[in-house]
Amino acid sequence: MASEDWDRRLHEHGFRITPQRQLVLEAVERLQHGTPETILVEVQRTATGVNLSTVYRTLEVLESVGLVTHAHIGHGAPTYHAVDEELHIHLVCDRCSAVASVPAAVASTFVERLRSEQGFTTDISHMSIHGHCAKCEGKSGEDLTDDEL
Repeated sequence: MASEDWDRRLHEHGFRITPQRQLVLEAVERLQHGTPETILVEVQRTATGVNLSTVYRTLEVLESVGLVTHAHIGHGAPTYHAVDEELHIHLVCDRCSAVASVPAAVASTFVERLRSEQGFTTDISHMSIHGHCAKCEGKSGEDLTDDEL
């Protein structure tokens, strides 16, 4: 999303684009999926004065105006990503920790069955599926490096 859109969206909700907000937004877009801690590391590459509490507060504001959203991809802190046009599900590799996004439509049959059989409406944007990515699926345990375990 272009910075003019950020500025417009923030102004519509009574906020302005501050240097910290812009740095956090840019970090989220570069990382694609980042925890507050990884976003902080990315932001501190150019602004060492920004701290973790600033990142958390900024993410809260950005989420409230619809510029970022979060998902619970693993244990620990939520993972943030920019709001894009397409709703997606996160595929998380339990070996290498890679995160891929696939269109939520791949789960439409599942979602519809939950709705029709259980009366349950899902928030698919928070969904993550754990398993092994294509790269790791082809590796045996002996082929993995210590970094991949």
